[in-house]
Amino acid sequence: MNMDEYRGVWVFIEQRDGDLVDVGLELLGAGRDLADKLEVDLCGILLGHNVKGLSKGIFEYGADKVYVIDDPILEKYRSETYMIAVGDLVRKYKPEIFLYGATSNGKDLASAVATEVMTGLTADTTMLDVDLEKRLLEASRPAFGGNIMATILCKKHRPQMATVRPKVMKKLEPEVGRTGQIIEETISLKEEDLRTKVLEIVRDTKKAVNLEDADIIVAGGKGIKDEKGLKMIEELADVLNATVGASRDIVEAGLISHAHQVGQTGLTVTPKVYFAIGISGAIQHKVGMENSETIIAINTDPAAPIFDVAHYGIVADAFEIVPILTEEFKKALQHVEPVKEKEKGGVAHA
Repeated sequence: MNMDEYRGVWVFIEQRDGDLVDVGLELLGAGRDLADKLEVDLCGILLGHNVKGLSKGIFEYGADKVYVIDDPILEKYRSETYMIAVGDLVRKYKPEIFLYGATSNGKDLASAVATEVMTGLTADTTMLDVDLEKRLLEASRPAFGGNIMATILCKKHRPQMATVRPKVMKKLEPEVGRTGQIIEETISLKEEDLRTKVLEIVRDTKKAVNLEDADIIVAGGKGIKDEKGLKMIEELADVLNATVGASRDIVEAGLISHAHQVGQTGLTVTPKVYFAIGISGAIQHKVGMENSETIIAINTDPAAPIFDVAHYGIVADAFEIVPILTEEFKKALQHVEPVKEKEKGGVAHA
């Protein structure tokens, strides 16, 4: 392999039902930094049907070029069709770095493409940088149970690929009116030649836990002990119109479902306010919430690692302090006018 032929930073831009998924725009921010350091183009990869018009938003978030394959056969995500389409693009245009969001589709596609083009893949990356002299992507992620950070290099194959969890990277401020080059490609596949068919898409109508978009998260850890403690943080969350989060400890104890878990084996979140109640702050949890705008930690141990990332810390028994906070917030919020629907949500102030 002549690795000198490979140039450019690519980002897979996931779309669902004609709407751009945020993680792709977040990765354009990280990709812009890498591309500028390497002095190459930043390119978005957009697949689907009737999706060319989405290129405008991709340019505004930092891309120089957008490669588009617009075909009815790509309307719904399938590993087979998307792998063939992306593999063809990689072999033709030879990017040196290729980033994907660590969504269910993104992880599936990245692993399939890695096999298709015979390259490496670093999963669930939390930090990205480049060695400029060797043009190596430095993809870092927690390893060995989260006790260390491992930086993984792909020295002998291209493209260098990584998946990154939603909310880990920051979107750039959109530059309205920014444009770039659209490169349209085609895919020579027929439905009858495919091994997989989309028969039906069934959407879960149950109330979903939406931690990733929550403005306020009230999270509990081992220190809340039992169902009584869980009810206590749920009451605080109700008063603040917040979402309940959890550490791995209480998920594994069976107090709450995995959908609420924040951390290395859960979700990465960036709310405006994050309450860490009875959470010690092991690295496995911190990697999932340390980029929150304001972190308020409550723990009986003044040496708990959670205080290292907290903006405000309370050394106290959660069972004593949380009910007091709940009552005080309840009193204060009685005098706050409801936010109008057209206004953005946020933290209410008394």
